Amino acid sequence: MATKLPRISEQWVYDVALLEGCVQLDTPAWFAWLAAVTTTRFSYPLYDRELGYIVGWITVRKEQRQRGGGYWVAYRRLGGQVCKVYLGSSGAVTAQRLQAIACRLQGKEVANTEHVGQ
Repeated sequence: MATKLPRISEQWVYDVALLEGCVQLDTPAWFAWLAAVTTTRFSYPLYDRELGYIVGWITVRKEQRQRGGGYWVAYRRLGGQVCKVYLGSSGAVTAQRLQAIACRLQGKEVANTEHVGQ
């Protein structure tokens, strides 16, 4: 049985593995959660202000570099292709950075997105 993917909502991450159940973004607890070996992915909503609701999700995954160390990458399927955007190390994953990447993956700044084959 698959585990539930941690999700971001209203500046909080909700994860069943957390003792408190949630952690606020951009706090020391948030950066510690990102850096933890057990944290490998989470989902982030794509909120459309004009429509007033969530129009999709991006998946953010921690990947290992060949020379060591983990970094975060955001993925979203657009037009039959998977788009991949580099977020950075755990210290660089802030609420502002996530929002910027979400806008980019919503198609508002698709020109700089790296497309990855299915």
